[in-house]
Formats: sequence, structure tokens, C-alpha cells
Amino acid sequence: MAWKNPSNEELTEILSKSKTIAVVGLSDNPSRTSYQIAKIMQEQGYRIIPVNPTVETVLGEKAYPSLKDVEEPIDIINVFRRPEHLPAVAEDAAETDCRIFWAQQGIINEEAYHYLKERDFTVIMDLCIKVVHAVLLK
Repeated sequence: MAWKNPSNEELTEILSKSKTIAVVGLSDNPSRTSYQIAKIMQEQGYRIIPVNPTVETVLGEKAYPSLKDVEEPIDIINVFRRPEHLPAVAEDAAETDCRIFWAQQGIINEEAYHYLKERDFTVIMDLCIKVVHAVLLK
């Protein structure tokens, strides 16, 4: 079975109810897409939790080396890693209480998708969280 994203109604509900987004692969470089998108989502009122072992803080928030190290509740895991890294990120995600996994635009990995679906995750792939937020939560 191929991967499939949730409906616009489901995406709207996810973004409306969520408060905290853990951003895997968030760079502290303002010219990087991950930084720009996380900054906009932060400006929209979401708490951003950087997940990147190479930085200490991003956007004024303490960074964690991995999802397993985050000590607070996460509503959405938003991933900025290349597709081949998604299975490992999915395994880390499965060890959290979060059940929403969002891979950014251009990022698809069916192995990770099926692994997460078997663990009762809502999985979104190949969609930009900022664009979906701008379109659906006007």
C-alpha cells in the first residue's frame, strides 16, 4: 500500500489543536529553510523544540540531540532530514508520546510511513507545514 496524507479537515484539526512542534534537523542558520519555517510557525504561536545534536539553541529555545531526549510533551514531530534518514527518526518518534509525524515538502520514505502507521501515528509527508497552515488556517 502506498502512503497517503490525511485530508485537509484532518490537517486543519491537527494544526488547530497542536501547541508544540519538535523540529528534527532544525538549523540555527537563518538562511536555511528549516530555520525560516520554524520561525514562522513560532510567530504563529507554536512552541518550537529544536532537535539537532549540533546546536545548543535555536530561536531562543534549548535544542535536544534527539527526540528521545525531549522532556516535555510534543504535539507534532516536524522533520527536516533527507528521506534516507526517516526510518531512524521514525524509530525515535515511536519512543515518544507524540503520534503526529510530519515530513516536510520533498521528503518521502514509505518504510518510515508503514513503520509509523503500524504504531498508530498520523503521518504527513511531502507537505510544508507552513504552507498548509497558511492555506487551511486563514
